[in-house]
Amino acid sequence: MKSKIKNKKNIENKSTSKINSVKISRKKIITAKKDTVKKSAPKKVAAKIAAPKSTTVQKINPNILALKEMIRARTIDEKAITLYKQNKCFFQIGCGGHEAVGVAFAQAMKPAYDWFYPYYRDMALCCGLGMTTEEFFLNILSKEEDPNSGGRQMAMHYGHKNLNIVSQSSPTGTQFLQAVGAAMGIKYAGGDAVVFVSSGEGTTAQGAYHEALNWAAREKLPIIFLVENNNFAISVHISEHIAGSSVESISSGYNGLEVVSLNGLDYEASLKVANKAVARARKGQGPTVVVAEVVRLQSHSISDNQSKYRKKNEIDAELKKDPIELFEKKLLKQKVLTKKEIESIRVNIKEEVDRIAEIAEKANDPDTAQALTHVLIDDYSNNSEAFETTPTEGESEFLVDALNKALHEEMKLNKNMVVYGQDVGYGKGGVFSVTTGLTDAFGEKRCFNSPLAEDSICGTAVGLATVGYKPVVEIQFADYIWPGMMQIRNELSMMLYRSNGNFSCPAVIRVAVGGYIRGGIYHSQNIEATFSHFPGLVVIYPSNATDGKSLLKAAIRGKDPVLFLEHKGLYRQVFAKGIVGDKDHLIPIGKAKTVRVGTDLTIITWGALVHRSKTVAEKVFEETGKSIEVIDLRTITPLDSEAIINSVKKTNRALVVHEDMEFMGFGAEIVSQIMDKAFQYLDAPVKRVGAKFALVPQAPGLETEILPQVDDIELAALGVLGY
Repeated sequence: MKSKIKNKKNIENKSTSKINSVKISRKKIITAKKDTVKKSAPKKVAAKIAAPKSTTVQKINPNILALKEMIRARTIDEKAITLYKQNKCFFQIGCGGHEAVGVAFAQAMKPAYDWFYPYYRDMALCCGLGMTTEEFFLNILSKEEDPNSGGRQMAMHYGHKNLNIVSQSSPTGTQFLQAVGAAMGIKYAGGDAVVFVSSGEGTTAQGAYHEALNWAAREKLPIIFLVENNNFAISVHISEHIAGSSVESISSGYNGLEVVSLNGLDYEASLKVANKAVARARKGQGPTVVVAEVVRLQSHSISDNQSKYRKKNEIDAELKKDPIELFEKKLLKQKVLTKKEIESIRVNIKEEVDRIAEIAEKANDPDTAQALTHVLIDDYSNNSEAFETTPTEGESEFLVDALNKALHEEMKLNKNMVVYGQDVGYGKGGVFSVTTGLTDAFGEKRCFNSPLAEDSICGTAVGLATVGYKPVVEIQFADYIWPGMMQIRNELSMMLYRSNGNFSCPAVIRVAVGGYIRGGIYHSQNIEATFSHFPGLVVIYPSNATDGKSLLKAAIRGKDPVLFLEHKGLYRQVFAKGIVGDKDHLIPIGKAKTVRVGTDLTIITWGALVHRSKTVAEKVFEETGKSIEVIDLRTITPLDSEAIINSVKKTNRALVVHEDMEFMGFGAEIVSQIMDKAFQYLDAPVKRVGAKFALVPQAPGLETEILPQVDDIELAALGVLGY
């Protein structure tokens, strides 16, 4: 223990260097993910906290160091309240009452080796792991060199690349499945690192918590779930949202999962449990849930007033349970410290905190010119259709086979690529057979079945990607992706931006979409309009086998998260067949393709409507002599606006055609951009063709009535041409 605590100073000093790139290894534990962006950590302010004169750093009692970290966290927290009242910071959420158990777990684990998914009350944990006082204040004051987010997130949202503290978000509960994904990566790599994830007791009512426990227990993952139970989820008492008011009870029943209770106000008791849970995980014996009974010594946050829902005598009673004061009394009783020495520690820390806070106030605010950085990593603006080669040799293949070939080729190329989802493994190979043969070729550790839980699939993919793996996961039908929405919207697409480029999630989520297959209401949805609204997420939607294979390979090799939409009506459609490229053939993401050249009208389309639009273009030309240009977007976001505008400038007329509902469909954005950038070139109003504002029914006649047909496209095209 002493040697670990002595090493803390070295860890702090290392944070002045550039973030190191450490590739994942099958022989060694993952220690860090390859850098997203090379950047220097903030310059350090001297923040050495004086020790009692009677001791030296080398011989100091570890309990004294633990007390110092607890006091440091509390003092920083209280200073944040002062800064808020001075209108110098914008948010504060307290750690008071949670310090003992946080520092205990920090001392039991290895910063920069183990992985950490803390929640907003874990300032003491982060103190113990080596986050410096300066770094806390850069975070609190939303400064440019804040290593947590560079001023992009609220205060007390922690993330530190050097210490393996993964960037955390405001949604409570999303961290559980990500931590499970990280633990999966550790186990697959064959190392002995441990993953720590924490929350308050209120979050354990969420389904994500139980999905995480299920997956962790089933695979005996090296993960510790710390539930810090202060009995209040803001104002809601545990009796109002947890059955039997017992986190232990609702966490039980998972074979292989150990559930432990402890007095989280007692540092030494907490350390004992923490050491045991960590040792269990390192030995590969499985996960542990630790329920720590703590107190909340402040209101939920600076924006809350707990006197509105708690009685004064209850608040006063909890103030008497302050873990720092309890620990000080114990150290006094054990004669480890004197009252004078304790007071000296408090005074020295207070002086140092005030001094560093004053310096941090003068640090640079974020550069507004950088506000749009770290949305995506790859630069898609340099991609060009002009440099794209079209395969000309080989047999024509169905889309389903082309995608399967892409997965085989990329798994052979990238040993860190894993494929999972519902029914994707073994002989089944997915309900549409896209993953056929992957388990046989690469083993059950690289292609396997997941629980029937979309939130689990998406959340674990975020965790795996964050620690250096390349998860390519499958959501069986777009209609069922919605349980994973929180992970995709608030985690996968936001990780890069919110961490200021320190963490990324280059996962690929494959999804079967679309109708025209008599699939009915729950097997016919298109989702591109919804997901294209998420900054940080690439959305790809190919219309044929040639593009499908090479775009999937480009997505897998890319550095950004991708939602890859596969129209199930095209999987085995003859008109979607095509000659596919070799193992090195890629198609640029973010570039549309002109699939038919014309001069009188531009049709912008994608997915299953590309072939129908080409059919209309050929018919109209034969009957009227009018020449229609057809553009296949291929990538929804980033959108190739240049290709669209250039075509419209040439033809002077535009029609947007898509399968999804016309109302609020993605076509509305395209029309808006045409009106904004090419209005003066138009000779007719821009029109749209899309599904009617209704669900997609199963009966053939009803489905035909709802979804756009060739006749609908032809009627609209003739209308624009005849204006």
